[in-house]
Amino acid sequence: MFVKNKMTRNPHTISPDQTIPDAHAIMVENGVKRLPVMKNNKLVGIVSREDIQSASPSKATTFSVGEITYLLSKTKIKHIMSKNIVTISPDALLEEAATLMRDQRVGFLPVVEDDKLVGIITESDIFDSFIELLGFREKGTRLTIEAIDEPGIMSNLTSIISKFGANITRVAVYRGEHGKSAIVVGINSMDTSEIEKTIEENGFIILHKIQNK
Repeated sequence: MFVKNKMTRNPHTISPDQTIPDAHAIMVENGVKRLPVMKNNKLVGIVSREDIQSASPSKATTFSVGEITYLLSKTKIKHIMSKNIVTISPDALLEEAATLMRDQRVGFLPVVEDDKLVGIITESDIFDSFIELLGFREKGTRLTIEAIDEPGIMSNLTSIISKFGANITRVAVYRGEHGKSAIVVGINSMDTSEIEKTIEENGFIILHKIQNK
């Protein structure tokens, strides 16, 4: 799956010449934690709630409430935003986005195409895609099966399931240790008792079972 399939298009943005209260208001109103900073339709930075908190006087300050409000109202986004921007293409794979976020220790990536901001993708988007990829919420049965990690095993397993006329909706493989792997198989059937019996008769071990009605 590609970034463009899961990104948020037309994200909320802010200008570098707007102020901290402006950014805070946009974040609160729209339930977001970060804002791309745009100048002349070009991405020039990112501002986050953490940036705002860091720029705000601490509770131990001797400033009055009025003074703090005044200072914040005069502090422009260009003075607190992060200019080290990590971006990604809409045609990149979600795995690339997840790896980039992990490596760069960020939870948000502006999506840029031809120097134009076309969207944003967040950790939540990656999590949702992971759940969707494994079919965790789909109707049917989800079996986690232990298998020997060798050629032909997957073909053997899928042929067993197909003999019962069941449709495999999802497959994921987790490489384990000692030459064994855990294979997660989503099946569009609620009654899998005979399938499970035949799977185990063929030397597989069913580790876990989930049914969604």
